[in-house]
Amino acid sequence: MVYQPGELKAIAYKHGKKWATQSMKTTGPAQKLTMQADRAKIQADGNDLSYVTVTVTDKSGLPVPRAKNHIQFSVEGPGEIVATDNGDATSLVSFQSPERDAFNGLALVIVRARAGQSGEIILKGKTDGLAPCETKITAALKK
Repeated sequence: MVYQPGELKAIAYKHGKKWATQSMKTTGPAQKLTMQADRAKIQADGNDLSYVTVTVTDKSGLPVPRAKNHIQFSVEGPGEIVATDNGDATSLVSFQSPERDAFNGLALVIVRARAGQSGEIILKGKTDGLAPCETKITAALKK
């Protein structure tokens, strides 16, 4: 069988009826980074966290599963990076490092608001040769 780019689609049937579908498309070369925070608003208590997934994507926004780009992270505003990770169990990089290689096109950044400091936290990510990304997280004081 010869490899050809395209789409692979799997369909599962249960009792003769379509039950689930899943598809994968061939991606193009890595073009940009994207960020998605699990929570865009956190408490400014020094404990609340936002988990931000960073994805290396192609020009169509599809995740590039073999990407291993070295990503540097920074924060502006009343927050800090607590940890970074990528799911690679063989990595010896400290969780406190503000830099991380993508693993299978993914990385994770955990952000915390500084206690008593409300406002907008801007998390930025950059890597050589790709468009950078950023996301905003609001730190709010309890009322």
